[in-house]
Amino acid sequence: MPRSRPVCIAALSALVALLLACATACGDAGGLQGAGPTETAVSPDKLWPQLTPASSPAYVIGEVNREVVKGVAVPGGDIREVDPVAVVRKEIAEAPGDYTGAKAQYRTTGRLMAECAMGAGRGRCPVLQPYYRDLTGDGQPDLTVGFRLMPGNQTAVRVYTVEKRKLVQVMEWDDAISGVELAGRSVIIRSPSEVAGYEYRLQWTWDADQKAMLLTHDEMLRTGPHKNKTPHPSPSHRSPSPSASPSRSASPSGGSPAASTP
Repeated sequence: MPRSRPVCIAALSALVALLLACATACGDAGGLQGAGPTETAVSPDKLWPQLTPASSPAYVIGEVNREVVKGVAVPGGDIREVDPVAVVRKEIAEAPGDYTGAKAQYRTTGRLMAECAMGAGRGRCPVLQPYYRDLTGDGQPDLTVGFRLMPGNQTAVRVYTVEKRKLVQVMEWDDAISGVELAGRSVIIRSPSEVAGYEYRLQWTWDADQKAMLLTHDEMLRTGPHKNKTPHPSPSHRSPSPSASPSRSASPSGGSPAASTP
């Protein structure tokens, strides 16, 4: 038998009273709360539609860096058998002026290569510990090499892969570096900024079409509170290098997993 209107109204009033009493007694139980009015969506404004689109870049940064490294063997096609010191020596030999000639700030790097008899990452050798990780998605490890450009505060970062038993360089960057990370198919480089409390964050990501690491992100990010002292700027942002999933830890030359360099 259906209830009469007065009975329904009385039941509804009792329910509302009960809910109000519970809310008052229990307090905030972590339920949903209003976030205020939603901002009105604003579509982007296209500026200067009459402007003729540019057909070529104004500055060449080396968007695609891909080069077969000649004269460096890949025993058995295994990139872990490649000597990182030999790779850096080959680069220096191809452009000795960059390390021993006109660019005097690089002069010490070429001289200190003589300290690499014990291998990368040892003693005064400017070649840093190599890291191995699949960045190209072919299921095989790739090689990330870093070496110090001295005197000065710059570091060179290179990425190599193997194709048909040949060593191929697929990424190159020189900069004042505060940190390097490997994440997924990407290499992330953090560099100091001339703006206090901020840093540059550049990300190279493997591109299967170009078969190279492409610079996919170039950001300035806040790192902390404003400081009175302004750090030295990252030089590459004024003079670019002429060539251009959950994160897993990279494996260093020792073979055991290790976190990416902080």
